[in-house]
Amino acid sequence: MSSPAGIAVLGSTGSIGESTLDVLRRHPDRYRVVALVARSSAARLVEQALEFRPDYVAIADASRAAEVRERLAATGCDIQVLAGEEAAAQLVVLPEVDCVVAAIVGAAGLPSTLAAAGAGKRLLIANKEALVMAGPLVLAAARRSGALVIPLDSEHNAIFQCLPPAGQLGEAPPGVRRILLTASGGPFRDWSAAAIENVTPEQACAHPTWNMGRKISVDSATLMNKGLELIEAALLFGLPAERIEVVIHRQSVVHSLVEYVDGSVLAQLGSPDMRTPIAHALAWPERMASGVQFLDLLRVARLDFEAPDTGRFPCLALAIGAARAGGEMPAVLNAANEVAVGAFLAGRMGFRGIPETCAAVMDAWGPVEQAGELGAIRAADARARALAGEHIARHAEAAR
Repeated sequence: MSSPAGIAVLGSTGSIGESTLDVLRRHPDRYRVVALVARSSAARLVEQALEFRPDYVAIADASRAAEVRERLAATGCDIQVLAGEEAAAQLVVLPEVDCVVAAIVGAAGLPSTLAAAGAGKRLLIANKEALVMAGPLVLAAARRSGALVIPLDSEHNAIFQCLPPAGQLGEAPPGVRRILLTASGGPFRDWSAAAIENVTPEQACAHPTWNMGRKISVDSATLMNKGLELIEAALLFGLPAERIEVVIHRQSVVHSLVEYVDGSVLAQLGSPDMRTPIAHALAWPERMASGVQFLDLLRVARLDFEAPDTGRFPCLALAIGAARAGGEMPAVLNAANEVAVGAFLAGRMGFRGIPETCAAVMDAWGPVEQAGELGAIRAADARARALAGEHIARHAEAAR
């Protein structure tokens, strides 16, 4: 019997991380947690460490490291504690780590994702922002090192399952006509444009189907999440944005579809639970139990599909525009959106300020360059964040 595979879970205290650990605790004979990485949730990180007994834990917020060390020391637990933004990238390259679950939210997840790809690991990517910012670099690093990249987002994992098994990520699969990305529509799918103007952060974070973190919940409410997923799908599956279509599917049972040139349409269905794609990606090409409730189609009874309304949800149109522009523009959009969502959650601007900020940054950008190096991507990210901050400050001043 082979020894358990070593796992590093990045973003372990977030929703994807918690779901990953739930799958892992069901298969202690197959997997061993080597490292857990959190941003700032010190208490929960310690709880996870005491259950899974990894060799390492890391917390990006260095000011919380002493708390983690003291709590672990008080239990007599001998676990090495790392701190700082660079800790995750240090841990993923360890030889005892076979598989990396990349679930850090936002641009902060890019360095560790690139490091894992370059180190030849099995890389399970839930951090869509890293791919939106620097997807070609991640895939190129994976090709050089022989890393196996499997998407964890439910939609991209569904597409992965519906494609020919011998395909190469980043290259157009033979015989595929288009990809259909499904979207729940978020909490405001039936709201009027006027009602959406007065949305609160609490309302935006109350997703009707999925239990997610605050940033991704807001992205789902604006449909930016689906736009970022479209950019990610174009990169991962080697298709132009014109051959990827978003459809609203309220039941969240069909996780995405692939249409072939012969008229066949393959879909992956399942209960709306992230443990399914996580278990699939961990065990691929095998299958293993995930703990998910099995889908009862008779109870679901019907499957509805409709076109998204980009008038009420302009973030989707902005993302499609960024995908078509290519180059550094996806990274620009991602950076502007992160700043805008942060301002909305902090109560510094309204819900409509998110697409307005993103559009303003994209309009002010000028000629789009090809972001072929990490330094250029980081520079574009920093400039876009500065432009977004300036736009938000100007409008806050005008509103006084």
